[in-house]
Amino acid sequence: MSGAAGQWATAAGALALVLGLLWAVARLARRGGLASGAPRRVRVVEATALDGRRRAVILRVDGREALVLTGGPQDVFVGWL
Repeated sequence: MSGAAGQWATAAGALALVLGLLWAVARLARRGGLASGAPRRVRVVEATALDGRRRAVILRVDGREALVLTGGPQDVFVGWL
C-alpha cells in the first residue's frame, strides 16, 4: 500500500483492535458481576390482564410484594401481600 491508504488501513486496524478489547473487557466484567451495578429495588413479579384496559400487577419492592391495579381511571395500590 502507498502513503495515505496505508495510514488509513493502520488506523482502521488499530481502532478495530481497541474496540475488540473494550468489548472483551465489558463482557468479562458482566460475567464476573462487576458491571451489574446496584441491585434493583423494584421489579415486576407478575402481571395479569383483568379486562381490556386494567391489569393486576404484583411488584417486589425491597423484598416485599405489593399488589397494584393499573389502567382504570386511576392506578390503585391494593396492599402488601
